[in-house]
Amino acid sequence: MQRNKVHHVYTVGSVAKRLGIDEDLIHELTVGLEPEDGVIWVYGLDEDDGTLAFTDDGVEEVRLLLEEYRRLAPSKS
Repeated sequence: MQRNKVHHVYTVGSVAKRLGIDEDLIHELTVGLEPEDGVIWVYGLDEDDGTLAFTDDGVEEVRLLLEEYRRLAPSKS
């Protein structure tokens, strides 16, 4: 039986701060990602108010998506 070896995650806010970008951009970039991509939702007492979080693999996926976004975005000349 395979067990999940994830022992920590990073909130969307901490990933945004680490990468120097807005949380909203992370939400836009990660639409459609699945738990297999390192993305999970963390819920507290109010289950309607979840927090997006990322495993180490998920943070790397966000970084790669951000690189692609910047490569394709029109330059601000």
